Amino acid sequence: MAQMGFRTFNDMVGRVDMLDAREAVDHWKARGLDLSSILYTPTLPGRVARRCVKAQEHGLEDALDHSLIERTRQAVEHATPIELPSMPIRNVHRTVGAMLSGEIARRYGSQGLPDDTIRLHFQGSAGQSFGAFLSKGVTLTLEGDANDYTGKGLSGGRIIVHPPKISPLIPEENIIVGNVVLYGATSGEAFFSGIAGERFAVRNSGATAVVEGLGDHGCEYMTNGTVVVLGACGRNFAAGMSGGIAYVFDEKSDFIQKRCNTASVDLDPLEAEDEDLLRRLVSRHMVLTGSSRARWILQHWAETLPRFVKVFPHEYKRVLSKQSVAPPLAVREEVAVAAEVQHG
Repeated sequence: MAQMGFRTFNDMVGRVDMLDAREAVDHWKARGLDLSSILYTPTLPGRVARRCVKAQEHGLEDALDHSLIERTRQAVEHATPIELPSMPIRNVHRTVGAMLSGEIARRYGSQGLPDDTIRLHFQGSAGQSFGAFLSKGVTLTLEGDANDYTGKGLSGGRIIVHPPKISPLIPEENIIVGNVVLYGATSGEAFFSGIAGERFAVRNSGATAVVEGLGDHGCEYMTNGTVVVLGACGRNFAAGMSGGIAYVFDEKSDFIQKRCNTASVDLDPLEAEDEDLLRRLVSRHMVLTGSSRARWILQHWAETLPRFVKVFPHEYKRVLSKQSVAPPLAVREEVAVAAEVQHG
């Protein structure tokens, strides 16, 4: 290599001109392949490097979590409750809560802290992945809206998002969180007073969520957890859903015919235990977010309750029927494991 003028192995990076392609290959699958387009070397000025020569600047030193970690240090170290007043947040602040959750995980593992040990309030428009991997014991309340991947990998924490009190917008008619919310969440709670984007709760495997409407592909490949939708859904709801339960308020009577993918789920009427759970979650949503939508549904409970549809995956129902004496958590864990194997 030294004879060719190369000092280090890095000098070989990008030098496709130094590669030779065999003109004749014996294997029939490779016979006739033309690699010239792959091995083409464009003409570049000398100032353009062929490899990475400059470290990428991620801007982690400016992350909002550094301030949060410092301000909640006593709570993290001694599990003493703390509540921080409303702080401004902008869409440049991404994965807020993730680094804080890492500090908690280093000390307490997946057990986290007692519920509501750390309560943080924000105002504004949060960036991507607000509350990502949020640990148990941390509650994030946002008065404003959030971008895509809110609650990604939620791990026991609680996320509450509602519009500003002075906003003239009707929450159930406007988007408040972006796409792929609660992707891969494992546990915890989320309450959104407004509409979510597409692929809400995709691959959810244990979180509980209440939302007032969502886009296409809701609860896609969901394996566990509970989702309550208090408004309209987009198309293809429950595609590949194999575990957990969803309750959808079918106000326009089009969910069953037009919105839900019934390949892997049944659409059942509510039983007594479903009604109790649903009422508790809708009430909790109203208290935590101030939702007028939830308040209206509760005030007209006798009329609205029959409009709810229970989305019940075939696999989950099968396991329940075979293990009717098993604790619900054990059943859900079995379904979740089976689903993970099925979906890879």
